[in-house]
Parts: sequence; C-alpha cells; structure tokens
Amino acid sequence: MTRVYEDLKPTFVDPHDWALPTVLRSRAATAPDSVFLIAPEESEQWTYGEVLSEAETVAGSLHRAGAIAGDRLLIMAVNSSRFIRTWFGSAVCSLVEVPINTAYEGEFLRHQLDTVSPRWAVIDDVFAERFVAIAASSGQIERFWVIDTGTGAIDSALATLRGQGWSADPWDSLLDGPCVELPAPRAQDPASILFTSGTTGPSKGVSMPHAQMYFFAEEVVALTRLTAADTYLTMTPLFHGNAQFMAAYPALIAGARLVVRSKFSASRWVDFVRENEVTVTNFLGVMMDFAWKQPPRSDDADNTLRCIFAAPTASIVDEFAARFGVEAFVEVFGLTETCAPILSPYGEKRPVGAAGLAVADWFDVRLVDPETDEEVPVGEVGELVVRPRLPWTCSQGYYAMPDKTVEAWRNLWFHTGDALRRDEDGWYYFVDRYKDALRRRGENISSYEVEQAVLSIDEVVECAVIGVKADVDGGEDEVLAVIVVREPIAAENIWKRCEGRIPAFAVPRYIRFVDVLPKTPSEKVRKAVLREEGVTGDTADRTLVLTQ
Repeated sequence: MTRVYEDLKPTFVDPHDWALPTVLRSRAATAPDSVFLIAPEESEQWTYGEVLSEAETVAGSLHRAGAIAGDRLLIMAVNSSRFIRTWFGSAVCSLVEVPINTAYEGEFLRHQLDTVSPRWAVIDDVFAERFVAIAASSGQIERFWVIDTGTGAIDSALATLRGQGWSADPWDSLLDGPCVELPAPRAQDPASILFTSGTTGPSKGVSMPHAQMYFFAEEVVALTRLTAADTYLTMTPLFHGNAQFMAAYPALIAGARLVVRSKFSASRWVDFVRENEVTVTNFLGVMMDFAWKQPPRSDDADNTLRCIFAAPTASIVDEFAARFGVEAFVEVFGLTETCAPILSPYGEKRPVGAAGLAVADWFDVRLVDPETDEEVPVGEVGELVVRPRLPWTCSQGYYAMPDKTVEAWRNLWFHTGDALRRDEDGWYYFVDRYKDALRRRGENISSYEVEQAVLSIDEVVECAVIGVKADVDGGEDEVLAVIVVREPIAAENIWKRCEGRIPAFAVPRYIRFVDVLPKTPSEKVRKAVLREEGVTGDTADRTLVLTQ
C-alpha cells in the first residue's frame, strides 16, 4: 500500500487563527511568564508576555509614524533579538515584512528595492552606506530605524542617512511609547515577501500570506514533535525561511524556547547545544557536514539534543546520530512557494536517499513529464508539481512579477523545476534540479548524487557538479566536479574513492580544484558561471590518467 504522511495535526485548529499576532497573543495569554526568546550573545532573554508587549510597542511606533496595513517594511540585519521583535511588531501592525540578505549591495539590493518598493526600513548601522549608494532606488523609503551593532557605527549611520534627506532614528526609539493592540491581520493577508536565491536569473519575491507562514511552521512542529518542553536553536540567518518559519515560528506555535545565535560555527556547534540545553536544532546545506568533520571529542554525546532537522540529510546520518547522541533526524522536501508537501516520519528508518512521504491530507502532489505535464509512472523521474488542498497555504505568487507567477503556476499546479521519483511504497527521492541534470552517453546522472559522493570524502569541503560538452558524437555531457578542499588531495584519489559509491558512468571525467565556488549572496552555487568557465587548463582529465 502506498504510504502518506499522517502526523500533521495543527496546534491551532481553526485556520482563521493562522496569523502570527493571533498565535503570539494566545501563547502570551496561556504562558506569559514562560521564556520564549534567548539571545546568548546579548546576554538577554524574553518571556512570551514580554515579547508580546514589545511587539505591540513596536507596532504602535510604526503606526504613529504613518505605517498602514500592507506597507512593506524592509529588514536588513544580522540575527539578533531586535530582528525578531521587528518582525513580530510588523506583523502586529499588519505590515508586510521583507527580509533582505545582508550580503546584498549594489545591483542585487537595487533589484529587490525596485521590486517591492518598501516604505519603511530597519537596518543594521553598518549597512547605511549601501542605501546611499543606490539612493535612486532607495528613495521610496520614508524612514529608517537603525540597529546599533556595537561597532561604533550608529552615529555615522544616522548622520549619513539624514544627510541624504531621510528620516532616521535609533531602533530603540521604536520602544518609546505605549503598547497598541491593533486588529490582527486575517489568515489570507500578506505577511512576508522572501526572495529566492536568483541562481538562474533575477531573484523573485515570494509573497506569503499569514496562513502559509503559519502552516509551514506547523509542519516543522509535527516533523520534530516540538512541544513547550523543547528548546530550539537556530543559527541560520533570519532573512532566510529556514530560520523564520522553520525554527522561530515553530517554537512560537509549540510554546517552546527559541535560542537565536548570530551565525553558525562548526567548531562550537556542540558547545552551543550544551550551553542552552538545546533539544532541537536545524542544519541547512553543508552545515551538517562541517560539524561532522570537526575533530571528535570524547563528550560529543553529552548533550540534551533530541532531534535534528536537516535539509538535506547527508549520508553520514547514522554515524552522526551515534556520535552526538541524536534520537532522530528529520527531513522535508519543499519550497518557499509551496510549504513542504513531503515530510519524513519522526524516528523512522527511511530508505536510503528518501526525503519523505507526501502530506496527502493537505497537498495534491504529482510527478509529471515537464514537457507535457502528464503524470509519469511510479518509479520514473518526473517534475514535482504541487497544489494546496486548503486555501492560503501556498504563495500568492511572485511579487510584482505576474509573468513569472503564471509561468510557475501553469495548468493550475505549481511547477517546482525539481526532478524526483517515487517508489511503490510512497517514498519520494530527490534526483536533481532539471536545469542541473546531466546525460552522459544515454545515462541520466544526478549532479546532486555525485556531489554527495564527493562530499563524503574527508578532505573535501565543497563540491559542485556540472555537465560540460562531450568531445565525442552522441556523448551529450561529460561530468565535471569543481571542488574546494581543506587539505591537498590528488584527483586520482577522488576518482578512486568515487568508485563503488556511484555508477561508473557517473564518476566525474574532469576534476578542477578551486579556492572558492562562485555563489549568490544567499550562498547558492552559481553553476552558470562554472558552465561558462568549462574545462580550464588546470582541470584534471580522468581519460588521460587512465591511458598513461
């Protein structure tokens, strides 16, 4: 029998309650003195009651400044309690939060400002000059509130912004004034605009209603079995959905404690877990591999950690769980646009490579031929397409990009661009992004699976696999692996260690070592740049080695 994911039972039963201010007020009413937010680097913590009070104070200040429901509020700041309180305050004020990647400047920043036209902005003091540099696109911002990062830049930042003609005040002025209990936004009202990575073109702003933000977070509550007894640590940037609706918001829904760190540290990760008695945390991308490759300690398992939510999980899951005493690893497959239509059951041993089961009560999920949109047979690779079964639990589209919205939502299904396959038992397996897939001499190759095999080699830090033009007729692609290492290793050893881990036809013909991979500001590898560079003079060719 084909299995589906059945463990999702919303904490707040009425979908009309699926808005952040409603959830926050409910938690503050039932447990006002329970700790919610812990900021170790600020040596401070806040209870649910205190967070609500400050969110309502921030909302009141925004309201008195002239902010009205639907205005876009830009947030460009590193992780801190002020980021959380700004986000919550903007929700209470029914504004649309627009978190911006802190690496953005110049044309990247200009594009996002031009797209969303924010009226208000909260930024770290060290970013003031970036807005001055693109003043023509920043001109729609009426007022800045500036966070003092402790670097001594606050006074110059305020002077710089004011000198450009903007109103600018210290962030702490948002806490001057009374609490204001404004009407809560509706579940269908816009809550946030989060931008995609922009690996294949200009980044797109995903318009997310309150119900979608809530539902995504509720999925993580079910996924991790999060309760009020838990402490959830996040180290990923709050401008990213991984920290917002897959860590902070789930903690709020469950009544748990949230620990926010400014950034991830592989060498100190387990110390962070111990310091705040963390029970649940999340990994994104290569974070898990980086933590694993730290020198083992005899007390690695001496911690309170119960569950790790990793996207994706790596091949070292069992060894990692044993080393650090982790009860369960969980995983999802989803997108900012759709929530997660595929979840893994807690504590269950999954087939190798399986991402999870379809959340069939809440989503229609299909794998289709990307050319015809016709469903493919079980076991065959197809494009994942999704549609919600409950209103407002998927994105309302790409903000101010109707053409991109229509393209993605064709035939009334959201087209993810991801190639997956499903087995007869209902497990889904990620194969590749369609734009990253390779075909070598009649065989389909997943760049993702080759990358995972190379990353399992201890000396390797990062790896990006692409297809380059074959030098024989009918060859289609040859496989090139571009690799960053922590210590020298010969290409011959990479090839040797790939043997037996992946099919022979998938072993990279070419290997090139680089110091860094080209990336977008959101740390996604820019494979288009690597394809353009192709096979360079310093690239090792396996066919030449084998013939020597």
